[in-house]
Amino acid sequence: MEIITSEAKSASYDTTVLRRIVKITVFTAAFVLLPCFFFYNSAFSFQFLPISAKGKEAYKLDKILKNAAMGDKTVILTTVNEAWAANNSLLDLFLESFRIGNNTERLLNHLVIIALDQKAYARCTTLHPHCYALKTKEMDFSKEAFFMSHDYLEMMWRRIDFLRSVLKMRYNFIFTDADIMWFRDPFQRFYSNADFQIACDNFNGNSSDVNNSPNGGFTYVKSNHRTIKFYKFWYSSRVTYPGNHDQDVLNKIKHDPFITKIGLKMRFLDTAYFGGFCERSKDLNLVCTMHANCCVGLSNKIHDLGIMLDDWRKFKSLTANTNSSSSSWTVPQNCSLKSFHERHSP
Repeated sequence: MEIITSEAKSASYDTTVLRRIVKITVFTAAFVLLPCFFFYNSAFSFQFLPISAKGKEAYKLDKILKNAAMGDKTVILTTVNEAWAANNSLLDLFLESFRIGNNTERLLNHLVIIALDQKAYARCTTLHPHCYALKTKEMDFSKEAFFMSHDYLEMMWRRIDFLRSVLKMRYNFIFTDADIMWFRDPFQRFYSNADFQIACDNFNGNSSDVNNSPNGGFTYVKSNHRTIKFYKFWYSSRVTYPGNHDQDVLNKIKHDPFITKIGLKMRFLDTAYFGGFCERSKDLNLVCTMHANCCVGLSNKIHDLGIMLDDWRKFKSLTANTNSSSSSWTVPQNCSLKSFHERHSP
């Protein structure tokens, strides 16, 4: 007869306990890790969220973007502060341009207005369904930020960083300054094979030529690994070129070998369709957007953009009655190129 000693009993007991511990550990790991695996692969995966936006703010932003997005996850974005969002200021003109443009009012459904301060956000919510309050610690962006002032530079770079976050969340976007009037749907004028498309202060006739003069106030960007890397490089380059705004830095880095290395496909948009006060879209039968660029001072922008909308209304009225038009812009007026260059000459 086999005799079982106390030592054997103890060893058997220890083995049983160990097996139970292993089973519990495996079960617990599966219970914790499997949901994480599915969450990681969900549409709202943290791998695409900016570190600063995790949690409540990220969820809020994603919800707003999702509600406004087109079928291919494209959104239209603009930023406003208190000065630009005030009654009878730029935001009112901006929204009005969508309403009176050709086939543009429907695009308001896809517009998200990014408010840079609380008063801008409050005004936005009275005008538009898709508003997001972008919080920036220890910065006050509520007042008019004069060109190249400290607040202006901070605002421009905060915008680039935010747009990078949107790309990381896998949304394509058109970014448009609120001093750009929309008169036609721009999508038919974009290049289908480009990653990053940008309007110009001056266009030299070749959309692939990096020697064009880009203007960061209007961009169409597709979310992919190339554009995410590009925006990260663009934002980090502010340290390399201190005291420069995003547009000046872009003019420096557009020649950088890094752009070729990541394979970014960049195109420059023709001012015939995407014009401005620097170089107007001469034919109102073709124009998609017009920008109050080459213009300093909020009151000057408001004045001339109001006249621009009147020019457009007259053009539409004339074409409706005669089926042809020789209309032209009567702006810029207060936003004269001469005064702009005088103020910014070395």
